[in-house]
Amino acid sequence: MSLQFSPAINRVHAEALHRNTGEPEFHQALLEVLESIVPVLDRHPEFIEAGILDRLVEPERQIMFRVPWHDDSGTVRVNRGFRVQFNSALGPYKGGLRFHPSVNLGIVKFLGFEQIFKNALTGQGIGGAKGGSDFDPHGKSDAEVMRFSQSFMSELYRHLGEHTDVPAGDIGVGAREIGFLFGQYRRLTNRHESGMFTGKGIQWGGAEVRTEATGYGTVFFAQEMLAVRDDGLDGKTAAVSGSGNVAIYAIEKLQQLGAIPITASDSGGYIVDAAGIDLSLLKQIKEVERGRISDYAERRHDARYISGGSVWDVPVELAFPCATQNELNLNDALSLLKNGLTLVAEGANMPCTPDAVEAFQNADVLFAPGKAANAGGVATSALEMSQNASRQRWDFLSSEDKLREIMHGVHASAYEAAELYGHPGDYVVGANAAGFKRVADAMLAQGVI
Repeated sequence: MSLQFSPAINRVHAEALHRNTGEPEFHQALLEVLESIVPVLDRHPEFIEAGILDRLVEPERQIMFRVPWHDDSGTVRVNRGFRVQFNSALGPYKGGLRFHPSVNLGIVKFLGFEQIFKNALTGQGIGGAKGGSDFDPHGKSDAEVMRFSQSFMSELYRHLGEHTDVPAGDIGVGAREIGFLFGQYRRLTNRHESGMFTGKGIQWGGAEVRTEATGYGTVFFAQEMLAVRDDGLDGKTAAVSGSGNVAIYAIEKLQQLGAIPITASDSGGYIVDAAGIDLSLLKQIKEVERGRISDYAERRHDARYISGGSVWDVPVELAFPCATQNELNLNDALSLLKNGLTLVAEGANMPCTPDAVEAFQNADVLFAPGKAANAGGVATSALEMSQNASRQRWDFLSSEDKLREIMHGVHASAYEAAELYGHPGDYVVGANAAGFKRVADAMLAQGVI
């Protein structure tokens, strides 16, 4: 059903739904953006006249391919690979690769669409893309992950390059996978093109703070929002979902800034540690042993492990959903609000359902959408690209200072755009409007391509 937008927006929305059937995550992301940019289009009818919306919602290129590989028993396995190169008006395509059984074209498309606006908000010269595979690296040997990664890159490499498309890691793609992927790219191209992949090891072209950037950046954005209300993080309790890269480093930065994160989770359940998460133990279990979050409670006797259930039932002042899309629904939101929630910052991509977001906003809770709050990861990837291009390396503290400055700028852009377009304090409108305006201006200037 078409929404009550202008006829031009209704047409674009209806055509996008028709062309992309069976892709609910993409439909959700599309609707959020269209609702947010109405005031921008009202002020800039030239965007409609130039077909900016029609072109923006259609990826420039969608790549889907077979990935055959041998497991350790010699059995041939076949997965499916994806890369959606959505928009390159601001620069080369940029966005992560996700290896997870849930990956399909619709999820990759939603992630790539979100990436357009996130990347634009950073102020860096990067376009939007995303990719991945339905391959699950969990429980696989290093040799199996290597064989899969090499097969995956043997097809995708022809579509990549430091001036074309620069992937990075995402869920299921960490230092191990990035190493194998980059190695195969180097083997196939006979080029040590460092800038074509970000999130690399520090010893071979990686950037300081890239590992920490998404989690750190999410906390920096939350700090900026609180500062607008003359408030801060010190002493506040926080629930963090997930226990991967984003969650771990959100927990680390929260602790450094005086907050008390008390939860972490994985697909099996969640832990509650009222004294505050033991970060070194969490890193040992998840980053070294690749274990389960239940292992934490077995070693930390004051912590509780809850199998299944919802991490959002834990009473806290701050919520940082850092696991995956649509993990926090309306019931979760109502539970958090009942327990005194004051702020939500999305560390994952679109982790809150639309009705949960509406509940937070109606309750005057500070809400930071992922395309703004978790932009620190891709922003630091752009810094890594700069270091690779100039053969430089910046130290940790200067890199963190650059990240903090970028997140300050992302917050300012979203906050000011919300004011400009008549929705003060609405970071969803602000982030989408600011990102869209930058991309639309570039597309208008470059003609109908």
